[in-house]
Amino acid sequence: MTTYRVAQVPAAGSPFEIVEREVRVPGPGHARIAVEACGVCHSDAGFVEGAFPGISFPVVAGHEIAGRLDALGDGVAERGWQVGDRVVVGWFGGSCGHCKPCRQGDFIVCENLKVPGWAYDGGFAESVIAPVDALARVPDALSPADAGPLGCAGVTTYNGLRRSKAEPGDLVAVLGIGGLGHLGVRYAAAMGYETVAIARGADKADLAKQLGAHHYLDSTAGTPVAEALQALGGADVVLATVGNSDAIGSVVDGLARRGELVVIGATNDPMGIAPLQLILQGRVVRGHPSGTSQDVEDTMRFSALHGIRPTVETVPLDEAGAAYERMMSGAARFRMVLTM
Repeated sequence: MTTYRVAQVPAAGSPFEIVEREVRVPGPGHARIAVEACGVCHSDAGFVEGAFPGISFPVVAGHEIAGRLDALGDGVAERGWQVGDRVVVGWFGGSCGHCKPCRQGDFIVCENLKVPGWAYDGGFAESVIAPVDALARVPDALSPADAGPLGCAGVTTYNGLRRSKAEPGDLVAVLGIGGLGHLGVRYAAAMGYETVAIARGADKADLAKQLGAHHYLDSTAGTPVAEALQALGGADVVLATVGNSDAIGSVVDGLARRGELVVIGATNDPMGIAPLQLILQGRVVRGHPSGTSQDVEDTMRFSALHGIRPTVETVPLDEAGAAYERMMSGAARFRMVLTM
């Protein structure tokens, strides 16, 4: 019997444990991936803690999966895939193909979205079986540790910006310089926006400039963030990457007329935004999900072209628990990645 190792959580909130499982053969329309790296995302907490509906334990989390195809189910080769191909599977782990959004071609908001770690075992493992529509091809220029996080953190920030109203030369602010925000700043600068980075503390100014920001705003300074944005002319777009509703709400008055707030930082807390803040200036608040496997490919190609890589800390699979805790504590700089 051939086995592989996984880092699983046996019950909600329990410590990670390394166990062995029997290697499975992929079914029709599925491929098996020999995992080389998997990012640790804050959204994994929803699985580890059992916060998302329908979670069944034990859980193998991980939705920033990079590796190579090592077995193909029926129909996969006909879709252009071969054993040995380098792939990423991100938050978009496949769609049902029959719900209304899927029939309209809007697969990322599929009513039955197959998120790794939720719909099937995720990438905190040496092997993963995923649907063929989840596969994104990895450019040669990207290492597995670089490519994995682009399947969630990368595509979410890249897609959030490119699908916004912003045009080259517009003032675009990125709220937060963390696992999402450090990529958001780099993408915004590469897309030709006048880029503003917003974070807590004057000590992050140098980092913001290194990432490509033209301006840095310290949210703990005496001048409110909204006022500081208006002093720059008002933001055409703010990409909110922090999971803090108060911080997100504080930037609304910093938007220009017809400005757009794109929210990608996840939290259940309500945002304190008054209708008049939106109505009088014609402002828009929009939530943005991740992106399909094609969007992930676009993100990786753009990243390779512009030399954009996530800042990562790599640890072996055996240390999945420690990596998860480091991510949850906010100490990671900026993405923890498990390597196999």
